[in-house]
Amino acid sequence: MRWQNRRLSDNVEDRRGGGGMRTIGIGGGIGGIIIVVLALLFKQDPQQALQSIQQGNGGAPQTESRTVNSSSDEISRFASTVLADTEDVWSELFSEMNKNYKDPGMVLYTDYDQSGCGAAQSAMGPFYCPADEKVYLDLNFFTEMEQRFKVAGDFAMAYVIAHEVGHHVQNLLGTSRKVQAMRSQLSEKEYNRLSVMLELQADFLAGVWAHHAQKKHNILEPGDIEEALNAASAVGDDALQKAAQGHVVPDAFTHGTSAQRVKWFKKGFETGDIKQGDTFNAADL
Repeated sequence: MRWQNRRLSDNVEDRRGGGGMRTIGIGGGIGGIIIVVLALLFKQDPQQALQSIQQGNGGAPQTESRTVNSSSDEISRFASTVLADTEDVWSELFSEMNKNYKDPGMVLYTDYDQSGCGAAQSAMGPFYCPADEKVYLDLNFFTEMEQRFKVAGDFAMAYVIAHEVGHHVQNLLGTSRKVQAMRSQLSEKEYNRLSVMLELQADFLAGVWAHHAQKKHNILEPGDIEEALNAASAVGDDALQKAAQGHVVPDAFTHGTSAQRVKWFKKGFETGDIKQGDTFNAADL
């Protein structure tokens, strides 16, 4: 991916090296099921694992937030550049819809930090918090992604960031609130299906970003799209469940299968048309 020597976002807080833990509010991100997967790997009850983490307590010491700039380390500059690219693309696309795009923030942290949705913990993976409109990212996740899921490459990392920004787009358009409002009216199985639709749409929106970023900045190098598709495939519910417990439970899917995630990212990338990403009314996900 061609990203060096380009604009950095002004909306990145580098809090690495400190943080605090209270309760966890998972914002529906690409890594939101990692806690459950790890629980299954170690033969624990996933629900008990989540409750145990949510009941964690302790003080949240003050964190010093640094600005990402040209002298920062390469990985933070990369994340800041990708966020800047999403700002450029979505500002333009929202303008075409006669809407104003509000840039999300991004918080880089180590191990744990505090978000508007509760504690941010590295085991959760990257996530978006709608309460403070920020993406939370422990950059060590990318090392974990390479070692545990055998997914590598800078554009694979860009896909992860763009997916979380896709949740921000859904938040601004009101999609996330509509889904959340239906939670109390649905069974767990029915709500899981809505969650899958929301996540697949975020994959689609990541593809839309890639389409327009390529047109605007010529960011892609040979193999980049394959990197993103590998990442999307690796974090499919079926792949993660099979790795964790040897079989899949479709009713428990919350993010979509590997094939679905690949399909919707590709559709977004190939069309670049946000109107074609209505996963909620798609005849075939």
